[in-house]
Order: sequence, then structure tokens, then C-alpha cells
Amino acid sequence: MVFKKITLIGTSEESFDAAADDAIDRAEDTLENVYWVEVEEFGVELKGAPDREYQAEVEVAFELED
Repeated sequence: MVFKKITLIGTSEESFDAAADDAIDRAEDTLENVYWVEVEEFGVELKGAPDREYQAEVEVAFELED
């Protein structure tokens, strides 16, 4: 098996958990063969957002097809 990893950043106005779930849900909806996700970093945008915007950077690993 060969895997590829990509980085996604999920966002939420609610929480870090919701931001991570946003990225994971998007990965599952758009990629085939997702095997695991690693949460790398959390952040909060203050200036550009009307409210706090929670961000979760995740690495998604999926198996490449033959």
C-alpha cells in the first residue's frame, strides 16, 4: 500500500473540535480511501473574523489506488 498525506484547515465559530470535524468531514466527503487523520495545530483568527474563528490544521492520509 502507498499513502498520500495532505493538509486541510477546518474552521468553526464554535470550537476547536468543531473545526477539526469540519476538516475531517470534508476529507471523507471528497477523498477515497481515507485511513487516518492527525490533528497538527490549533489557531484562532481574531482580526479578520467578526467573531473568533477557531481553526484546526489536520493531515489526512489516504491510500492511493493502483
